[in-house]
Amino acid sequence: MENIVKILTAPTFVSAIFSTISIILVGYFIRKKNIVDANSGKVLSNVLLSVAIPALAFKAFMVDINDKTFTTGLNVFIFGFIAYVILILLGELFFMKEKGDRKTTLSVLTTFGSTTFFGIPIINGLLGATGTLYANIFNLAYRVFLYSYGLIRMSGLKFEKKNFKMIFGNIIVIATFAGLLIWIFQSSLPQVAVTVKTGEETKEVMYAFLRIDKTAPWLFKALTYLADLSSPLAWLAIGITLGNISLGDAVKERAVWFYSLVKLLVVPAIFVAIIFAVRPFLPMGYEAAMGIIIMLATPPATVAVAYAIKYDREAVLASNASLLATVLSVAAVVFWIVVGSVILKGL
Repeated sequence: MENIVKILTAPTFVSAIFSTISIILVGYFIRKKNIVDANSGKVLSNVLLSVAIPALAFKAFMVDINDKTFTTGLNVFIFGFIAYVILILLGELFFMKEKGDRKTTLSVLTTFGSTTFFGIPIINGLLGATGTLYANIFNLAYRVFLYSYGLIRMSGLKFEKKNFKMIFGNIIVIATFAGLLIWIFQSSLPQVAVTVKTGEETKEVMYAFLRIDKTAPWLFKALTYLADLSSPLAWLAIGITLGNISLGDAVKERAVWFYSLVKLLVVPAIFVAIIFAVRPFLPMGYEAAMGIIIMLATPPATVAVAYAIKYDREAVLASNASLLATVLSVAAVVFWIVVGSVILKGL
């Protein structure tokens, strides 16, 4: 109980919840007051998907590979890719009765949660550096699928030769795979000596020349500024889109409530069972398992909602689902922290 209270009062947790809801409401307000026009949500989404998200995707891979946690990290990495295949199938299964864009949007929003902006701050407060490391490793599969499969589904592109350039030439996909390759092969790339200060001492440490967080901090700083735009731009776009409709009517839509139930409760419950089922083959430990469950209990990814807005895939439905699930996820995450601390401790 003491840990739960600590998380609920931690600045990272409070700020994650408050920032998401408040900035969405700001977007809603400025649209309702006609400070911006109805098309502004799309404009912001274009900036988000062409500038901010590519920067965020590449920046996420500028981290070391920790040898001490290599085995567990490798298991988490493998499980991440398995998990997202399962999540894609679950999204299709739960919304098989829906048709057209509604089915596509609800399925994609079920597959991809707000793991980076919502989940990881909570994991950091609850599980510390070890849990955060495993969460970021799990997120590698998330990024690969979100910026490839998610883009393909929401944009309507078909996996055909004539569309390869548009799919794989997308700046988000390029940034993700470039970062992934640097992360995997960083020890094999040409190395550069970087002076690192630890306390009163300085020493030289070798880093891959493409680890710009170490070798070109001035460039990495600019990249960080762009990456930091991702959440506020996405939340404003969601709020502006919501401002085009009646918020009271939005929460009355049954599909939004059903989606929230599936995303926040049913999907994490299924994965608790899966984690226990694969334990003999892919043991991950308490910190990794708890982190995964928390990330699966987050509201839909802001990028997935941005896709819906940009490509006119039930943008209102996606924005409604995001708002309601964000509010309800506060209780859902607390619930899974309590449940996880009981049933996952033995892993």
